[in-house]
Amino acid sequence: MTREATANAATTWRRLQFFFDTRLHVRLESIIVLLALCVAMSVLSPFFLSVSNILNILLATSTIGVLAIGATLILSSNGLDLSLGSVLGFSGVVGAYLVVVLGMPWPFAIIGALAAGTLAGAVNGFLVTHTRIPAFIVTLGMLGIARGFALIIAPNGGAIYGLPAPVVFLGQGRPFGIPAPVIILLLTAIVAHYLLAYTRFGRHTLALGDNEAAARATGIPVERLRWKLYAISGFMAGLAGLIFMARVNAGDPTAGLNYELTAITAAIIGGTSLFGGKGSILGTMVGALIMGVLQNGLNLLAVPSFWQQVAIGVVLILAVYIDQLQTGKEKKA
Repeated sequence: MTREATANAATTWRRLQFFFDTRLHVRLESIIVLLALCVAMSVLSPFFLSVSNILNILLATSTIGVLAIGATLILSSNGLDLSLGSVLGFSGVVGAYLVVVLGMPWPFAIIGALAAGTLAGAVNGFLVTHTRIPAFIVTLGMLGIARGFALIIAPNGGAIYGLPAPVVFLGQGRPFGIPAPVIILLLTAIVAHYLLAYTRFGRHTLALGDNEAAARATGIPVERLRWKLYAISGFMAGLAGLIFMARVNAGDPTAGLNYELTAITAAIIGGTSLFGGKGSILGTMVGALIMGVLQNGLNLLAVPSFWQQVAIGVVLILAVYIDQLQTGKEKKA
C-alpha cells in the first residue's frame, strides 16, 4: 500500500469515527467488535444465528443492559457503583415479599422493587455527597448491605416463589412475539439516551465527570446532581431486579452476583469513559450485546461457567486499557 493510500485510509477511518461518535453516539470500534464476534460465533456454532437463539441473546442482555444504563450515568459523572448486582437481588426479594408473603396486590411487586432500588441508590448518593467517603467504599459497603438484607427478608434465606401472573408477564410475556424484557430495555434506553445526549441534565452530568471544579464554577449543583445520579442508578438496578424476578418467577436473594462487573464492562466497551466526562447509552447497548453474544456463544460451545468468568474478567481489563489509551490520545490532541 502506497503512502497516499495509507493516508487516505487513515482519513476515512477518522471520518467514520467522527460520524459514529458525534452523530450516532457509538464507538465505531465497538460496532466492529460486535460484528466480528457474531461472525466468529456463527462459524463456530450452526445454532448461533437461529431466531430462537437471537431472541435468547436479547432476553439475556435485557437485565445487564438496564444495569449498564445506570452504570453509564454514574461513570459519565466520574463516579462508581459496585452495588448494582446486590441491589438487583434486594429489589427482587422486596417485590416478591410484598405480594407473596404479605399478600399485597400485584402492583406492589413493581412498586416495591423500584422503590427498594431507588432507596439504595439514594443512600449511596447521600453518603457519597455528604460524608465525602469515596464512592468505591460506599457502594462496596452497599453491596454487602443490600445482599445481607435480601437474605434477611427472604424466609430462611431462600427464594420466594409464586408471583402473580401480571408480574410474571413482565419477564416471560412476548407481546408481538418480542420478549417483554427486551421491550422494557429498548424503552428505557431511548429515554436514557435522550436525557444524556440532549438535555441539560446530560450536559451537566458529562461536565461533572470532565472537571468537577469547573462544573462548580459554572453554577452546576454538584451535590444534588450526584445524588440524583446515584438514585437513578439505584432505580435502574430496581428495574433490573424486577425483570429478573419476573423472568424466574421468584425473588432470589442470590440474584445478580457479579452483574455489576458485567454492566460496568458493557458501559466501558460501548465508549463510556471510566474516568468520567464521556458516556453513550447507545454505545452501552452495543457493549451489552457484546457481553451477551460472548456469554451465549461460550454456552453454545459448552465452555464451563468458571471459564466464562475468566473471559469476562479479561474483557474488563482490555476495555479499561483501551479506554486509557483513548483518553490519552484525546488529551494529546
